[in-house]
Amino acid sequence: MGPGDLQDVLAGLTRHEHADLLVGLAHSDDAAVYRITDELAIVSTVDFFPPIVDDPYLYGAIAAANSMSDVYAMGGQVLFALNVAGFPRDMPKEVIAAVFKGGSDKVLEAGGVLAGGHTVVDAEPKYGLAVTGKVHPKRIFIKGGLRPGHRLFLSKPLGTGVIATAAKDDACGPAVLEGAVQSMLRLNRAAADVAREAAVRGATDISGFGLLGHAAEMVEASGAGIGLRLQDIPILPGALGLAEKGTFSGGMKRNRAHLEHTLGARGRLSLGPSIGAAHTGLLFESETSGGLLFAVAPEHTRLVHEGFKRLGEPCWEIGEVTAEIGIAVR
Repeated sequence: MGPGDLQDVLAGLTRHEHADLLVGLAHSDDAAVYRITDELAIVSTVDFFPPIVDDPYLYGAIAAANSMSDVYAMGGQVLFALNVAGFPRDMPKEVIAAVFKGGSDKVLEAGGVLAGGHTVVDAEPKYGLAVTGKVHPKRIFIKGGLRPGHRLFLSKPLGTGVIATAAKDDACGPAVLEGAVQSMLRLNRAAADVAREAAVRGATDISGFGLLGHAAEMVEASGAGIGLRLQDIPILPGALGLAEKGTFSGGMKRNRAHLEHTLGARGRLSLGPSIGAAHTGLLFESETSGGLLFAVAPEHTRLVHEGFKRLGEPCWEIGEVTAEIGIAVR
């Protein structure tokens, strides 16, 4: 569902207040957070989607990584997960088993355990997880944690959306697709660990609303702005070439229309005149199991660079938080 449609659907829901519900509908974020004690809060989230690759094991693992990402986006650690699945009645059992195996293995990699789930008959396969994690109540990452002067980091390249779209039409080379698959399989666990060490407060993960869509959520929640440097934003190998051919998903068009109607109408969305159609599309394009976008105080940027290097993970410094509300890409 596009960002505009989702806002319309949720508009009529009552935002219940509760002293221990630290993050919920009243303060929309990547996951819900409920305080158990002064030292412990529970993070809860759910996500699922249709197959994004042909291999059932990889599909299950990617869907699981994507589902767990929202726990990491809140600064949490994964405890356990439940399968959420729908499959056609005639789908071979060994295929379904491979999907579940991929998800289970990825949860184990995250340090959690798969504890059960629910499966229904559906015309189109769907799979994901309901995930429970833990976080310290005073160390939660939130979308509204941006502060002017903070530096912005991104833990994964863009491009999974255009590559997956091309792959559906057999218009993507195997090496390009493999690069996207490996990116989607990579957990944001290390990114969350480093972000906690660097005392990060503002963070989100990049998924269906694209880089600019999720950045816009942070802008609105924080009352601050985001300035991005296009040259520093990482892009998966082969993604730009596909974007130049116009290989975008329907999600990109919905994301762009929504932001141009909201931020753009208020003069709060600015893309440099030298930014072409291909790069513009990639900035709006939906991502699957994308990276963490997080902000850190200037004096802690060294901790981020050193932390990712120590863990053998890549990370890119792509911009900074500004006082003027809005998003500017140069």
